[in-house]
Amino acid sequence: MSEGTAKLLEKSTRSLSAGESLLAGDHVEAAASRAYYAMFYVAEALRDERGLRFRKHGGVHGAFGEQFVKTGLLDPKYHRWLLAAYNKRITADYGVDAQLSAREAGEMLAQAREFLQAARQFLAAAP
Repeated sequence: MSEGTAKLLEKSTRSLSAGESLLAGDHVEAAASRAYYAMFYVAEALRDERGLRFRKHGGVHGAFGEQFVKTGLLDPKYHRWLLAAYNKRITADYGVDAQLSAREAGEMLAQAREFLQAARQFLAAAP
């Protein structure tokens, strides 16, 4: 695993921890945002391991789908979760009347945790 990949996985871990603290403090929108970024950093870590570079979130999302989901390397649910979390993050960050519940933010954090674990297992098994 490259140094950049390891740093991105650590950044994902920190984002998860921050999200959990924010949710415990009833900062639902901020927790949802951290959950998305935890997933985004995982997708970036996987992208980094393949030597791919993108400037926008959509590029990272698409490359993850192409390189890891369509090829059967990782479960398609992780791509669905990443895209759904992105949409919820946009609503949470920019929406004035965001209707995100603590339950939804908690589910996003759980999904991010599972995605991170799956990526770590995948990378550990890679030659």
